[in-house]
Amino acid sequence: MPIIMNAGDQMVSKPRRLYGRDTEWEELTEFGTASTLGATLGLVYGRRRQGKTLMLELLAQETGGFIFAATQQTEAQNLADLGAAFAAHRGMRQPVPFRDWREALDELLRLGEERAVPVIVDEFPYLVSATPALPSYLQQALSPTGHAKEHTRTRMILCGSALTTMAQLLGGGAPLRGRAVLELVVRPFGFRDASAFWGLTDDPELAFRVNALVGGTPAYLEMSGGSGPAGLGGFDRWVERRLLNPASAMFREGGLLLREEPSISDPTPYSAVLAAISAGSHRRSEIAAALGRPVGALAHLLAGLQSIGLIEQVDDALRQKRSVFKIAEPIVRLHRLITQRREPELVAGRAALVWRANADTVASKIYGPHFEDLAREWSFLHASDETLGGIASAVRPSEVSCRTHKRGHELDLVVTEVRPSAPDRITAIGEAKGTLAPMDLPQLQRLEHLRELLPDAQVTQPPKLLLFARSGFTEGLAEVARSRADVELVDLSRLYSGD
Repeated sequence: MPIIMNAGDQMVSKPRRLYGRDTEWEELTEFGTASTLGATLGLVYGRRRQGKTLMLELLAQETGGFIFAATQQTEAQNLADLGAAFAAHRGMRQPVPFRDWREALDELLRLGEERAVPVIVDEFPYLVSATPALPSYLQQALSPTGHAKEHTRTRMILCGSALTTMAQLLGGGAPLRGRAVLELVVRPFGFRDASAFWGLTDDPELAFRVNALVGGTPAYLEMSGGSGPAGLGGFDRWVERRLLNPASAMFREGGLLLREEPSISDPTPYSAVLAAISAGSHRRSEIAAALGRPVGALAHLLAGLQSIGLIEQVDDALRQKRSVFKIAEPIVRLHRLITQRREPELVAGRAALVWRANADTVASKIYGPHFEDLAREWSFLHASDETLGGIASAVRPSEVSCRTHKRGHELDLVVTEVRPSAPDRITAIGEAKGTLAPMDLPQLQRLEHLRELLPDAQVTQPPKLLLFARSGFTEGLAEVARSRADVELVDLSRLYSGD
């Protein structure tokens, strides 16, 4: 159990029931118990089911702070609930009848008059929906010459899952712009933390398959029955029972993530974009063609999906103003490719048949792209500088032109190091294969050819060649790699536990 000493000189233990989140916990405890005079404001947000509420409830318990969770109801009802929670926190027998939000905010901010204390308002977007002026009231309550700033150490934390609403609180021209000193975005676990959270560290292949289907959202473990598959032999059955079963909480999850976002009033066109990207249309022109729309009509749809964390825009490593879009949440990809398209059969109880019939789709549209994503994540977060031949400032895909073959060649990853007053230096390039066949010498020869096509300005010395293979390597390739310092072989075992 890590112990964190923060700026307020208060020792705050991270509770055992909070898995991972060491960085988030440190940020919250440092903010929540800082001893400097003056009320401060922090924002915590992220998609639903990432464990934000649990983390904040534990913070309140460990620090003696106050927490109130709003609900979708009227202003008067939320004020009444807040009054009851406030009274319980202060040990009062009767609820406090707050007349309006100005009075409520003043009383909440007074909780830090004697010591630094977190005052947490969860599901803040529900309150803003019922009381649009609430951010302005809070701005006034945090006036530089007001009581809260001059006489308290209240650490107010606003939390929410409506990403657009939360981000807009600090946007240009917003009342709270410049008021917050903490903006913490809680994201899904990375693939290594997810493997440990699911208890799959002993089987990288199983960990990879589960991660490719459900990603790193903590709540999905409980929603999947509280455990992952016991082994590879039971994996297919687990998928059929936990992911493709209409009685499971996970069955409609991939579709609900879009419909839960209040900023999207009509999810239909956004759903179509998700379906196109899941099926392999990654460039703007490809997505537009799949939807039968002009490219210019996609901007607001792509921006909306990015703002709620369902897709990511990945810039080309070598070509400016060229990018691709990828699904950021694996459960969305599974839903678009299988659950949604085959729902009548799944409802009829034919999950085993559907899963077998879609084996090729899973291999090419799910496992393949996901393995490439993990290869880039590993290179950026886990690989050593020695492995990469330098510092990984960015890891992105690209396409290089080839006069010999008269076409472009795709590169799964290009590792670049940012240098002051000089072009970015390419330290490594790589290829990732998520197939069941081991990687052989032709893949190395292909990378060698692509290395020769890289821009001279970005190559001060030959970049290293990284080969990622889900199913390992042939002995011939392994033997060559052992004799060459510029070649690195990365299998699933190294991906999950090596550098």
